[in-house]
Amino acid sequence: MNKKEITLRMIADREYETVNPEGNKVQMDMYNGEDKKNQSPMELLLSGLAGCSAVDAVLMMKKKRKLVENFEIKAEGLRNEGTPAFYKSIHLHFILTSPDATELEFEKVIKLAVEKYCSVASSLKSDITYSTEIKKAL
Repeated sequence: MNKKEITLRMIADREYETVNPEGNKVQMDMYNGEDKKNQSPMELLLSGLAGCSAVDAVLMMKKKRKLVENFEIKAEGLRNEGTPAFYKSIHLHFILTSPDATELEFEKVIKLAVEKYCSVASSLKSDITYSTEIKKAL
């Protein structure tokens, strides 16, 4: 198995930062309105799904020797009204700017990218086991 790890640390009550072993950082917050400076954890989940799908889709289009001038994904998640406010559904809207790719080619690539190759999408569909370990720092 390929183990991945991040470390999260608190910056303030509603602000956190994660770092991977290579030192890459992601900041997140749970503020609203003008106080919001970073994405929330749930927004990062949408970003992860979109990013994973995008990389696979663009690489496949380029493997087909198609010119990719621009590529965007708008990810929309519909959340549960109660607690926890998990995603009940997610819609991905793909926008490709390419002078030589057909819509049918693009559709096939997107289907493969999301349903077969995207690890984030597969993780969202799978049963994941969780475990915890608790330590109190002195």
